[in-house]
Amino acid sequence: MLNCAIVIWVRWINIKITGVDVFHLRKKPRVLYWQAVFSLLMFVFMYLPILVLGFYSFNKSPYGATWQGFTLDWYRQLFGDERILLALKNSLIVAFCAVGISAVLGTLMAVGLGRYHFPGKALYRGISYLPLIIPDIAIAVATLVFLAAVAIPLLGISLSVWTIVAAHVVFCLAYIGLVVSARLTNLDPYLEEAALDLGATPMQAFIKVLLPQLMPGIIAGCLLAFVLSLDDFLIATFTAGSGSNTLPMEIFSRIRTGVKPDVNALSVILIVISATVALIAELIRASSERKSQ
Repeated sequence: MLNCAIVIWVRWINIKITGVDVFHLRKKPRVLYWQAVFSLLMFVFMYLPILVLGFYSFNKSPYGATWQGFTLDWYRQLFGDERILLALKNSLIVAFCAVGISAVLGTLMAVGLGRYHFPGKALYRGISYLPLIIPDIAIAVATLVFLAAVAIPLLGISLSVWTIVAAHVVFCLAYIGLVVSARLTNLDPYLEEAALDLGATPMQAFIKVLLPQLMPGIIAGCLLAFVLSLDDFLIATFTAGSGSNTLPMEIFSRIRTGVKPDVNALSVILIVISATVALIAELIRASSERKSQ
């Protein structure tokens, strides 16, 4: 589901930048046939494991390999599991805090890069979007080294949920900034100039003219960043302290003894949440695009 959401955004950004929707160019019937076959195989490869996972989450047997009947007991047990509830609480705290901070900083970064000119702008733009291409393991190790060398000895900060939040802001900021930048390139800059000519201050022009137009992009970027933060395992593992497990960390700790139906049920719930958030983000994007047209 996460891959599907990223593909949706990559397609959208490509259309906004190039003005060409490569998915709807006219092609020969034979090309369209093979494209349909390839798309079908791709979807089977991507979603068949998810369907199998959902199927076995209703298995009465405590072992995933044998089917012994339909049951909802594993879903009921999840809501009474204290470790799961604590991990869910930590994941939500991390996701909401990281997205909230990144929404403010990412919007300001996108507006600054899109509307203003200053020395080193190209270099700053490249550095801002580096977390999109840097492997998660590199971000995790770099953050842990910084915390161990600077934050912990000098500032007295210990590993906790808040260090996970700080690490997640790094990549959430880049994703929100990218989505807001794509939205900004499709806006008319003369509307802000008209507001300034009519007596508005730069701050008033930003709040009353530019920000409402950017809001669909900001919301869509926040939803995407929320899914990525909720899904992250590697960076959270490196920066978490004692007792600050997130849901992905809790799932990984449980599958060490084998995949059981309760883990399947928890994974299905996460997939449904991620798919719902991605769908809402796409609906917001499509609605804003129709309004702008």
